[in-house]
Amino acid sequence: MNTVDLTEAAARRVATIAAKQGKPALLRLSVEGGGCSGFQYKFGLADAPDADDSIATRDGVSLVVDPVSLDLIAGAEVDYVESLSGAAFRVTNPNAASGCGCGSSFSI
Repeated sequence: MNTVDLTEAAARRVATIAAKQGKPALLRLSVEGGGCSGFQYKFGLADAPDADDSIATRDGVSLVVDPVSLDLIAGAEVDYVESLSGAAFRVTNPNAASGCGCGSSFSI
């Protein structure tokens, strides 16, 4: 089964955010139409996974992805990166033919 992985850095960041907000350490990643390259990644904390979600777990943190989004990002890795330009979750997507400069959108 194709899945999406969560790095240690991303798991730590999700755990921190969830604790501050008093929510479960459950990050939802979805793909929506839009962005400068055709598709864009959307992140948000979830209260519970949906029945058909794919779930990846690391260090007590879960990443959930719906089946439609999973088709576009299967095999991807979600990381949390801090740099001079800011801090953000980054998706390394082997299915993306191209991406934008900001790294938040891609095309197939």
